[in-house]
Amino acid sequence: MNRELEGSATLAEALASIGLTSEHVARSHIHGQTMGVNTAAYRSPLVYPGNGERFGWLQEADAMEVDQAVCAAREAFEHGPWPRMTVEERQRILRRAGELIDAQRRELAIRESLCAGLTLAHLGMRQIPRAAQNYRFFADVIGTLGGDTFEQEKGFLTVITRQPSGVAALLAPWNAPLALASMQIASCIAFGNCCVMKPSEYTPLSILMMVALLEEAGVPPGVVNVVNGRGDVTGRELVSHRRIDRIAFTGGAATAREVMAAAAANLTPVHFELGGKSANIVFADADYDRAMDGSLLNIFANNGQICLAGSRILVQRPIAQRFIDEFTARTGNLKIGNPMHASTEIGPMAFEKHRDRVLSYSAMARREGAEILTGGGRPKGFDNGWYIEPTAALVNSNTLRVCQEEIFGPFATLQVFDELEEAIHIANDSEFGLVSYGWTENLNTALKLQDSIHAGTIWLNTPLLRDLRAPFGGFKNSGIGRDGPKQCADFYSEEKAAIFARGKAPIRALGARR
Repeated sequence: MNRELEGSATLAEALASIGLTSEHVARSHIHGQTMGVNTAAYRSPLVYPGNGERFGWLQEADAMEVDQAVCAAREAFEHGPWPRMTVEERQRILRRAGELIDAQRRELAIRESLCAGLTLAHLGMRQIPRAAQNYRFFADVIGTLGGDTFEQEKGFLTVITRQPSGVAALLAPWNAPLALASMQIASCIAFGNCCVMKPSEYTPLSILMMVALLEEAGVPPGVVNVVNGRGDVTGRELVSHRRIDRIAFTGGAATAREVMAAAAANLTPVHFELGGKSANIVFADADYDRAMDGSLLNIFANNGQICLAGSRILVQRPIAQRFIDEFTARTGNLKIGNPMHASTEIGPMAFEKHRDRVLSYSAMARREGAEILTGGGRPKGFDNGWYIEPTAALVNSNTLRVCQEEIFGPFATLQVFDELEEAIHIANDSEFGLVSYGWTENLNTALKLQDSIHAGTIWLNTPLLRDLRAPFGGFKNSGIGRDGPKQCADFYSEEKAAIFARGKAPIRALGARR
């Protein structure tokens, strides 16, 4: 990890290093202005997952404030400069935003770690650079888009152009706030749209700072607005607002169904990136060391709180015992600790309720007949904060709840298989279909996985590489729609056909008497 990203040992030192106090209030940001303190508004504590202490407050946006944010975005869209800028002007601003995010990566990382408990090592290597890259990437995308023309109809010219969709409601999750919120914002505003972002109520700080950096880069006030609050209050008001033209939501399937129901009343198009229960298949002919390293990374990166997690590890029988023994030992050796220390590999869960939910799966696994190989409880010496032991469980059936339900934590199941077709059957036996992983040196096996696995992305002999040029999204309950250059252009812009007559094509003169 870059040493300059390393934070402070105590909560007070971390807050002081970024100029905040324990009484800081995270409020909505509308039309370039931070909203005033509303003593009547609902407030919830911001709690540091590393020790369970409160470090600030979140002021919830009610229906009136949500309406103000949507109206600010609508005003900016219908009368402001952003949709009317040239592509070159928007490109310059988006690239400048990426530069500012890179320059402020230390404070952004500390804010994210304070809220979500993510390790600074992971944030410094992946999440913050990814946030900056999202803006640069979509700056490049809009410079490559072109329209179509058709001349096949004799005497006519048809020209296809795009125009922005309007105002989008964007709802970001708590597990990777900057990386995922930046993807939503960049892909939305690059095409000339305006938006209202609702972060998770657990993780507002880094996103509020990122939006301030966007405006410093030149994004006009009102283009990106932020409302803070719980999903069943602020979120519901936002997605049901009649002046919203697009909804993008990243989160769980249960909430997505509620969002879709609200969107249906206004026929608002939706884009959902949802959960996963992905298979990580290790064949006997795999490069063993790479498969081991990749399998550990696939489940334990981001404290295990990642929709891409390879949480169902399937191992072919000839190497199963060796693999399971080493995986168990290395899982037990993972360094749990303060997320702001460079050596920490596993930090806390993001909030207490989620910590308790993840822990409940260990007891569930035992009841179902699984064997807990390592972990399964709270680590010794971590009485404060939302820590759990990284867990590995040996299962003999994919029907167990620990194999079917998204645990969303550092909890891996391991299952032995014999033949390729058996592994494919197990991998596809899930309500989810986001990603899958395969480790093999056999090209035919790799191609069979590519053809047969029901998931939006198949990673072969590599962990967690995201190519932003490729479409990304899930099958089944893992989502609706795709991220990607063309896919985002289709979602965030409207295609328009203009048909020109060349010369004076004949027109029937109905009712004429001549």
